[in-house]
Amino acid sequence: MTLLFPCTLAVVLLMSAPLSAAADDSPGGKNLPGAAPFSESLRSKIEVELAARDDAGSPRTKHLQANGRAIFTNRLILEASPYLQQHAHNPVNWYPWGDEAFAAAQQQGKPVLLSVGYSTCHWCHVMEDESFDNLEIATYLNRNYIAIKVDREQRPDIDSIYMAAVQALSGRGGWPMTVWLTADREPFFGGSYFPPYDGDRGVSEGFLTLLQSLRGVYEERRDDVGAASMQLMEAVRRRVVPPAGDLVPGEEVFSQAFDTLENSYDPFNGGLQMTQKFPSNLPIRYLLRYYRRSANSDALHMAEKTLRSMAAGGIYDQVGGGFHRYATDPDWLVPHFEKMIYDNALLAMAYLEAYQVSGDEDFARVSRDLLRYATRDMRASSGAFYTASDADSKTPSGDTQEGWFFTWSAQEIDSVLSKTEAAVVREFYGITDAGELEGRNVLHVTQSPAELAAKMELDEDAVKKAIASAREKLYRVRSGRPAPFRDKKILAAWNGLMISAFARAALDLGNDDYLATASRAARFILDNMQHEGRLLRMYTDGAASGNSYADDYAFFVQALLDLYEASGDIDWFVQAVRLEGVMADEFEDKVDGGFFLSSITSEALLAREKSGFDGSVPSANSIAILNLLRLYEFTSDDVYRRRAEKALTFFGLVLKRSPAALPEMLQALDFFHGEAREIVIVTANERADAEPYLRLLGKTFFPNHVLVVVQDGRELERHAEHIPLLEGKTALRGKTTVYVCEQGICELPTSDTATFAAQIGATGL
Repeated sequence: MTLLFPCTLAVVLLMSAPLSAAADDSPGGKNLPGAAPFSESLRSKIEVELAARDDAGSPRTKHLQANGRAIFTNRLILEASPYLQQHAHNPVNWYPWGDEAFAAAQQQGKPVLLSVGYSTCHWCHVMEDESFDNLEIATYLNRNYIAIKVDREQRPDIDSIYMAAVQALSGRGGWPMTVWLTADREPFFGGSYFPPYDGDRGVSEGFLTLLQSLRGVYEERRDDVGAASMQLMEAVRRRVVPPAGDLVPGEEVFSQAFDTLENSYDPFNGGLQMTQKFPSNLPIRYLLRYYRRSANSDALHMAEKTLRSMAAGGIYDQVGGGFHRYATDPDWLVPHFEKMIYDNALLAMAYLEAYQVSGDEDFARVSRDLLRYATRDMRASSGAFYTASDADSKTPSGDTQEGWFFTWSAQEIDSVLSKTEAAVVREFYGITDAGELEGRNVLHVTQSPAELAAKMELDEDAVKKAIASAREKLYRVRSGRPAPFRDKKILAAWNGLMISAFARAALDLGNDDYLATASRAARFILDNMQHEGRLLRMYTDGAASGNSYADDYAFFVQALLDLYEASGDIDWFVQAVRLEGVMADEFEDKVDGGFFLSSITSEALLAREKSGFDGSVPSANSIAILNLLRLYEFTSDDVYRRRAEKALTFFGLVLKRSPAALPEMLQALDFFHGEAREIVIVTANERADAEPYLRLLGKTFFPNHVLVVVQDGRELERHAEHIPLLEGKTALRGKTTVYVCEQGICELPTSDTATFAAQIGATGL
């Protein structure tokens, strides 16, 4: 839960605001309480949609008819977003974001209540149950506000603008995000989750009181509201577009970023010293690059300690695989149980790179486990990947409880497993009768299999087999429980991250199944999520929709480049170049460099964001810059390098002041300064001939390179049409030949694996 506190001006507004009385009449029929009846046209559309859905048994509301159908239905039933549909049976007269809602606010002289969240957000569900499904609060909202609901995953541009306002008010943010707007879309107050009534959860003013107070302010003190909005708008514009730099930062920012991270590092648990632990808070992949660059063993220790602690903790689903969104404690023990596909894609790559650095097979095992989770639990029949799964699930009594699906009582463990397996699991996963959550246990690793074997006087292999067998049994039993809600929308951006994870694992672990998985997902997006050559953001219920954003292009272009390197299929490269060109046309700042979040054809909001920080999901700019640098290495086209340099220059001031805020962009900067290599493997016959060299490369942490694997002859000629660095390269003396080059200048070509190993190791392991 995140409570936000207003800035000084907003406090002054509230202190003198008169309170209005809450409405007390009851709803009747299907009309929303306190709202005018829908037009016949709108009611007809809603009735048609309800008939088509036939979801009588699953409305998310406590207001039900005798036949189980919802009493209330609002406009959100017509929307594609699963999050908006979750709120379609609230008694609130919700509008989706759009001109209709703001025109109604203008005509009726009402302020706007903007609520932003996402479908698997626990505290969004809490606020829905407490406030938006509450007849008293809904009635007051409907009479006094125009209420708008937004899915932050569908509309990241809206989310980022108004989150900047909330952060300007409080210095922090969170979801659900709750913002009070004028009819001109300008914010004048905001926060995150609000309990419904005064005194609830220890707050002095609940949501209903705030609604009443701020309605009074809006009616009686418009000048003050206007002043608050102007102040907030200035802060928003400063936050969403960082100040421009004047040169590309030097290599000194790498050590500066490390110093910042080291000073905040938790030496006992890994990660940063925080009461809540997010996997993204400590940028593992940057630390691994810093270790490679500096040979600073502390950087490697910080990365490895964090990865091991997370994989052993309750934040990791020890039964089904996959990381939960964050831990609620410093020990990584009790998580917030939702799972996001982007977390798991990024962590799969982090564990894979840690395996390359250390050679520790446990890191490779976790990476494989994450990819198994993605294919088993989060893959659509089409081959693309769903967005997220919820924290909440149903208990046997029918109640909703966070984490119940993932947790176990000691008695359940004993009933599912054999006596020996139960004894091993109790010790290995820290099972107790008390548990961590009211008698239920969050499974977490307490010791290594070797330590447990010695303690129990068992063979280590027998312990490992018992743990593996127990995991499968527990997974099968758990699969029979009511599962948490799974958001089945498919996002181009987040699929791009998961495609990259599978493509890189295919190359580094030598697994053709991973390559097939990545290829199928990418093909789905190309075939189903484009319109007139432009990407679409979202795919739900058999249709693609929504304007795309810079992260859709940046992450998917990265995925296509990774697929090309893993497969040698030139079509992936051609598509990457084409889509990067679309991104340049529609998102790039031609004057100052870098990329705006929204395109030139998108709705004009209060500001056009150019993100200057990496959060749980990387900034589109960070990935786009690295894409440009990779394309330059592939093509030798200096336009790509100049555009990357211009973007790095724009973000130079941010990188100098707060380099740890842009760890993904530091990876691009490391590539820029790191004497990147072009590795070309020309096979005499087929791609399989390159396997000895690819196995070496896969086990080597050699991040700043591009890779081309191509068969000599007609295939090489076709690739060379798009990749000029192939000119003059051939399979010498009829043998597979490797070329390791820097800016087109190559070391002696070789067919000897030992020589190749020395060439890629010479740049610093």
